[in-house]
Amino acid sequence: MQMETDDILPSLEDQGVHQLYPKGPNIDFKKELRSLNRELQLHILELADILVERPSQYARRLEDISLVFKNLHHLLNSLRPHQARATLIHILELQIQRRKQVVEDIKRRREEARRLLKESIGTLEDTDASFVLK
Repeated sequence: MQMETDDILPSLEDQGVHQLYPKGPNIDFKKELRSLNRELQLHILELADILVERPSQYARRLEDISLVFKNLHHLLNSLRPHQARATLIHILELQIQRRKQVVEDIKRRREEARRLLKESIGTLEDTDASFVLK
């Protein structure tokens, strides 16, 4: 899932936050999100240990957890334009599919109407012929 990041979002460093994932235009979002998720899990486990063993030292772990959350949040926000584009493509594909089905339905009904007209004309011609013969 390699994509270019958009310059729409201010960088984490512009916000005064240390960026934990690589900088650059091509970021492997899936890999980086997994990595940040694992790091978050590790920090939460460490926080649990610290709360049991040294409760007075929990503040540093909370800062680390906050940093990981900010990075996760920023990375997810940078995916939003890509998600919106993919959603729009999906919606448009569904609309095209529905319109093709409607066109096919109209064609079937047109053919049925033509068949009924031909039958009606044939019946009228038979009726006219029988009146002429009488």
